[in-house]
Amino acid sequence: MKIKLLISGMLLFTGLLGVQGQSVQKVKITDVEKMIADAKDSIVVVNFWATFCKPCNAELPFMHSVVKKYETNKIKFLLVSIDLPSFFPDKIDAFVKKSNYTAPVVWLNETNADYYCPKIDPKWYGSIPATLIVNNRTGYRKFMEKEFKQEEFDTELRLAIGL
Repeated sequence: MKIKLLISGMLLFTGLLGVQGQSVQKVKITDVEKMIADAKDSIVVVNFWATFCKPCNAELPFMHSVVKKYETNKIKFLLVSIDLPSFFPDKIDAFVKKSNYTAPVVWLNETNADYYCPKIDPKWYGSIPATLIVNNRTGYRKFMEKEFKQEEFDTELRLAIGL
């Protein structure tokens, strides 16, 4: 059973982070945790956002460009929507397509923030935008519950890379 879960988690991770233009998939927080843990040779940037969040949508376009700027450093960018259940999948899909997001997008199928927030960071109370940057090669892990400016995000990514 554990082998089946491990294989399915690896397939989910490689599928989500390797395929662009897909429709938004539904995940649990344990799936997100597995995706982060399975990225042994990559830096993972996980952004928690929602279609209705203006600060989230202000930062996502430049986050895409900054991640692309450092793509030779094996960076994976994952967008985790915490939109309302009624937004899944149609409204989120439409928003992602309209925004031309190239990073994989998943919808977090969780309703209890007291359960899923501490799995990402013990101090997270659920506000968005929120970003987690993990470099499993070096042990770097930083969670930020804020809206970024482009220069700030660039600096944080450089720290994770070790530049």
